[in-house]
Amino acid sequence: MRYAKFLTPDGPTYALVETRDQILYAVSPTDSPEEDPTPKRAFPVAPLDQFRLLPPVRPSKIVCVGRNYRDHAAELGNEVPKEPLLFLKPPSSLLASGGTIRMPALSRRVDFEGELAVVIGRNCRNLRPGDDARGYIRGYTLVNDVTARDIQKSDGQWTRGKGWDTFCPTGPLVSTELDPMESPVTLTTRVNGEIRQQASTADLIFPIPELLRYISACMTLLPGDLIPTGTPAGVGPLQPGDVVEISIESLGILRNSVARE
Repeated sequence: MRYAKFLTPDGPTYALVETRDQILYAVSPTDSPEEDPTPKRAFPVAPLDQFRLLPPVRPSKIVCVGRNYRDHAAELGNEVPKEPLLFLKPPSSLLASGGTIRMPALSRRVDFEGELAVVIGRNCRNLRPGDDARGYIRGYTLVNDVTARDIQKSDGQWTRGKGWDTFCPTGPLVSTELDPMESPVTLTTRVNGEIRQQASTADLIFPIPELLRYISACMTLLPGDLIPTGTPAGVGPLQPGDVVEISIESLGILRNSVARE
């Protein structure tokens, strides 16, 4: 199953998504994920890009993983971490596909970071090495871990540099069918149509089951929580007027424009 969330004249709704002639279509209302009380609402069957999309998740927290690709750690002059490097983004940073990333006036460098993200499906605490991580995963989506790089470096910790409003574009949909643990997927980031990042999730330093074990050892993951798994090499600065597109074949394209605050 693949689903998206968008606005209708009667309010927000979730809908099943199908690919028809290589175009994503919203085809029928579907039940809301368990953490979201959004009701089913009727709408015309139409290409997904004809709707005003909303983030397809409502996380209590966004637990991000830093430097989880060796080439990305190297390009910023950092060592590969010995354990997963975690940081949080606030849910207020969420932005739908089609929305505008706002560059803060306080920052002189705002970077894109394309990522595959895990959507948690049920409470996960102290996941053990023998446990099957799949049982705790609802599905997968795309995330742009937008970063005010200069603020991140000057602060030393990453909360402010990563946590601005609009700094977590997410979507356009969630897939419960995708299983990158079984078959790695290729993530591609384009800026103004030019490929800037392209890598396989097979290159993750810490794979998804290890991330869930590590995170759930210190905090309970709740349904709807979002775990971006790290960005590959190729990150770079954005400029007002840019369009960023992050894609994995079965997850569609997370597309956002960029403007000054």
